[in-house]
Amino acid sequence: MYLEFVSAGGRRLAFWEWPGAGPPLLFAHATGFHGRMWDHIIREFPGRRALAIEFRGHGRSSKPAPPIPWRSFAEDILAVAGHFDLRGAAGVGHSMGGHALAEAAALRPDAFAALVLADPVIFPAHLYGAPGPDVSFILRRRNRWVSSAEMFERFRPRLPFAAWPEEVVRNYCDYALLPDGDSYVLACAPEVEASIYRESQAPESNIAAALATLRQPVTIVRAGRAWQPGVFDPSASPTAPDLAARFPNARDVFLAENNHFIPMEAPDVIVREIRAVLGRTLDTGATQ
Repeated sequence: MYLEFVSAGGRRLAFWEWPGAGPPLLFAHATGFHGRMWDHIIREFPGRRALAIEFRGHGRSSKPAPPIPWRSFAEDILAVAGHFDLRGAAGVGHSMGGHALAEAAALRPDAFAALVLADPVIFPAHLYGAPGPDVSFILRRRNRWVSSAEMFERFRPRLPFAAWPEEVVRNYCDYALLPDGDSYVLACAPEVEASIYRESQAPESNIAAALATLRQPVTIVRAGRAWQPGVFDPSASPTAPDLAARFPNARDVFLAENNHFIPMEAPDVIVREIRAVLGRTLDTGATQ
């Protein structure tokens, strides 16, 4: 596994690559996370080439000043896809990463043969343009840490982290920080994270028209804990209940007992759905 970079539009995008064979898997993380959040899932596909992007403002990628329009994250995926001339990959995205993958696949259809979207941030249509939730508490989030070990000890007993496997929490903490002098700061700064949430319901973040053009098979893995308009609850599902119907070729997997952090709390479901995609499309060469 290697850390690599792509230069595009004056920015530097980081991504992690696991060498292997076959059509690749491309993973896209959620707001505030990083590419190594997928380690525990990628290891279930030994020998398969995998790429895990770190969006601008996150991880080891460039840190533009906020606000960052959501279209930018699709552009980041397209930059990596263009760098490798990806064709027929399987895209796997969580939350904001799911939104970005869907938009990127619509903009460059040949890059992706199928998508698995874990609770993507694609709201019911009436929420776009409506006032967003109050995310001011994110700006008060602790930004400076002595070490990733300190961060782990603080986060491990708390929800949602307490419900994640220990290795996933450790991975989150180990790669969520960047060195800054004699200590560390969050790789996704609080002001950047807050601005991304604020932009999520902007009218231009509504990609309904793009979804209708996607012919690839799409799997929506949707959590049962419903989003309440105007209330910021990171554990709630922002995914429109009828989202699968907006795609020409999509299926809905509803997890009534799960919350938004599906790849962390129910990785077996994501692994199962990726395997199903590989069996139905990528490895057979079938189109659906």
